[in-house]
Amino acid sequence: MNPMDDLLERLSNAGVPLDDSVAEAMSEVFIGSFTDFDLEMFWHDRPVPFLVTTNDAAKTISAPHMVATLLHHLEIRSGQHVLLIGAKGGYLAALIDYLVGPSGMVTVVEPHTQVLEYTAERLEYHDCKGVIRVLPVAALDDADEMRRTVDRVLITGAVREIPDSVAVMVDEGGFVLGPFGGPIQQQLLKRERQGNEWLDTELGSVIFGPMDLSDAERGPLDPHVLAEHIEDALAMIVDLMEIDEETVVRIKELVESLREMPADIPPLDEEASEDDISEHPVIELLMAEMEWLEPMWPLFGQLLSIDIESPGDWDEDDPPMVGGHEDLVP
Repeated sequence: MNPMDDLLERLSNAGVPLDDSVAEAMSEVFIGSFTDFDLEMFWHDRPVPFLVTTNDAAKTISAPHMVATLLHHLEIRSGQHVLLIGAKGGYLAALIDYLVGPSGMVTVVEPHTQVLEYTAERLEYHDCKGVIRVLPVAALDDADEMRRTVDRVLITGAVREIPDSVAVMVDEGGFVLGPFGGPIQQQLLKRERQGNEWLDTELGSVIFGPMDLSDAERGPLDPHVLAEHIEDALAMIVDLMEIDEETVVRIKELVESLREMPADIPPLDEEASEDDISEHPVIELLMAEMEWLEPMWPLFGQLLSIDIESPGDWDEDDPPMVGGHEDLVP
């Protein structure tokens, strides 16, 4: 049995939704055409890198169970036009192209320049069944580029709302599928257009990186990134446990202080000295608040750490996730 057939069998046994058409597409479209990295992680049902950017940020193709889950919920039909926001190296576009067939179209919109160029190059050598277009994010506002309405939209990064430029493109009865929420807690939602309304179907908790992949290259001490993470963690904490109002107010004030900092604060590198670290503006702010923040910080640390679910991994010691939709779970 080849590695993909073995993987698909394990995914099916683990309860991952796996349509026959999706299984066929994953068997026919070779993942190795979209990454030069070792595929062992992919066969273990984990994300696999496809590119390391000039800023040393690794860009990955989602774990196979999440790929299968997303394609299952997209409910793709032959001849449809699917808009993919966030390229994932071209692998998802190639799978969707296989599913929509010769009369279909896949439009890929990618905000990160290096990923855009990489994806266009990989898809240039792919034997497409229909039409695949790879466009920069500015194309969403170009009426000529986006001249055709779309039946499906797949967003591969976290967003809080459907971008207006995307919402107007979705045909009646079409829908948007993606992770909606903040940086550390999201719901995978199917949002179907019904006239001027959107009908939401919740499909489970997930954690994806930001839709604008360039955001993922900002360091953990970027004040705006840290503010968003702390704010999202606070929302989870108040749902899980009682916390006094004074502490909530102080955390919100800390978030605002972080957001008021300039976005271009230089990051710390590996050669930073202890003085460099202690004098970093974000560290200085956190240390000034540490008297009340210290008891809360371990909890924030737990919420900001992430484990990867791999229901199709043959080496998984824990019971497999059955019927779930997690790609990254806290």
